[in-house]
Amino acid sequence: MAKVELKGVTKRYGELVVLKGIDLTVEDGEFVVFVGPSGCGKSTLLRMVCGLEPISGGVVSIGGKPMRGVAPAERGVAMVFQSYALYPHKTVAENMAFALQMQGMPKAERDARVAAVAQTLQLTPLLKRLPKQLSGGQRQRVAIGRAIVREPQVFLFDEPLSNLDAELRVQMRLELAKLHRALGTTMIYVTHDQTEAMTLADKIVVLRDGLVEQIGTPADIYDAPSNRFVAGFMGSPKMSFLDARVERRDGDRIWLAVPGTTGGLVELRVESPQGVPDSLTIGVRPEHFRLANLGEPVLQADVEFVERLGGESFLHAPAHPAGSLIMRVDTQSGVRGEPGRYSVGADWGRSHLFSADGATIALQRST
Repeated sequence: MAKVELKGVTKRYGELVVLKGIDLTVEDGEFVVFVGPSGCGKSTLLRMVCGLEPISGGVVSIGGKPMRGVAPAERGVAMVFQSYALYPHKTVAENMAFALQMQGMPKAERDARVAAVAQTLQLTPLLKRLPKQLSGGQRQRVAIGRAIVREPQVFLFDEPLSNLDAELRVQMRLELAKLHRALGTTMIYVTHDQTEAMTLADKIVVLRDGLVEQIGTPADIYDAPSNRFVAGFMGSPKMSFLDARVERRDGDRIWLAVPGTTGGLVELRVESPQGVPDSLTIGVRPEHFRLANLGEPVLQADVEFVERLGGESFLHAPAHPAGSLIMRVDTQSGVRGEPGRYSVGADWGRSHLFSADGATIALQRST
């Protein structure tokens, strides 16, 4: 196991700057997930840690040792790629043992390691099979096993589950979580799937355009996003963003008018009332909308589309004057979940507030 440190790491391709000074520490034994939209630099950053991509500036250290000039095979890392990349003519056991064989490890020791890892990953009955005789999930477990037998200090995963179907992804997420608990090894994982990030990570790193937008626990990222981009990126379905304007102020309290809303103003308490602009955006997650009660601000939402997911449904009202709404309803609550007009309320105390440039305006939360 080892700590991974990145200080001022940059990556350029000619005039194109892909990574713009990344500072990050992955603690020993931590499971860290890189997330972000396509092209944000997350896979490039992972490959730079591995040594498959040279850095343009800054320092990458593993276990306290700078890695500049150190070959990938000598870094004490093992990488699992999106594609399984198994040798088709070799059995599962031979695929898992190949790297050890190249290192000159005696056969008896190789076989013992492969057997132990195969038992951990439930691959023992498959050791004599060829890759073509395996399912997609089994092949991915073999690829992970091939990495484990090397006993690296750091595991690197580059979207390893994206080629699997939905059921297998859920199963493999559980297996990866159990594997991390069992091994206690430092793991860095790249994905565009926020469900994977939220369920696997000790710490999430949100990237955009070669910069780190926020680093925190899954709960921190979801409940206290640092800006509108993070708030909109994390969460499925995504947060609804509503235009609002400050109508009144009194100390740390502000009253907001939201277009298309009846029944009064939205009252919020901010931590730093000085400098709060007149024009704002309120962010509300789908689970914080509900059917309106008397005496509260009401959003009249024309629901055009309903996603029915069994125990819950998501109601979409894209044409609301304040902004597109997505509301979650419990199908057991008696809500019919059909297109039509709904009177929608919200738990405004759990909403998020953003200025025009996307920066978060901190709210006082009730305890």
